[in-house]
Amino acid sequence: MTGPEPDGPDPAPVAVGAADQRAVRAAMWATVPRLLAEHRYVVLGTADERGRPWATPVFYAPDGDHRILWVSAPGSRHSRNIGARPEVALTVFDSHAPIGGAEALYLEATAAPVDGDAAAAALAVLNTRLPDDRRLAPDDLEPAGTLRLYEAIVSRHFVLVRGGDTRFDNVTDGRLPVTPPDPDHPAG
Repeated sequence: MTGPEPDGPDPAPVAVGAADQRAVRAAMWATVPRLLAEHRYVVLGTADERGRPWATPVFYAPDGDHRILWVSAPGSRHSRNIGARPEVALTVFDSHAPIGGAEALYLEATAAPVDGDAAAAALAVLNTRLPDDRRLAPDDLEPAGTLRLYEAIVSRHFVLVRGGDTRFDNVTDGRLPVTPPDPDHPAG
């Protein structure tokens, strides 16, 4: 294959000399919870009903490795886009990393408002990441307030493999799909 598949991900980098790709991917999984914990903002990529893209940074809180929470105004462009097309992409990275030193996490997910009984627990998770004087109360959320609580349920995780990484046969940056290690089949 000479390029990315239409409507599919870029080809994943292949580990050099690794007989078991699963072991490499399991080791790379450790990047996921670490980056989710270290960073506070995610770039949220959405598209409207006609497919026009939009990207915006949002403050977030991870709820495990497969759920991202944030609040937004329901009338904001990305919120309206989620209402029309719930499939989203998210990227977590350090924008201050030196050239050649970047780490990134790419997520494919489905986003939706958090409603009902789940909202109180989700708000508590989000508040753990906010300073005491910036924490949100239930009245800050709809219907009394101006914000809506959202979640993205992550279906796929990818980590950045920098170009020239000696563990991989890649000249340019690539994205490696990763999954949590299987405790019943340890890698290694």
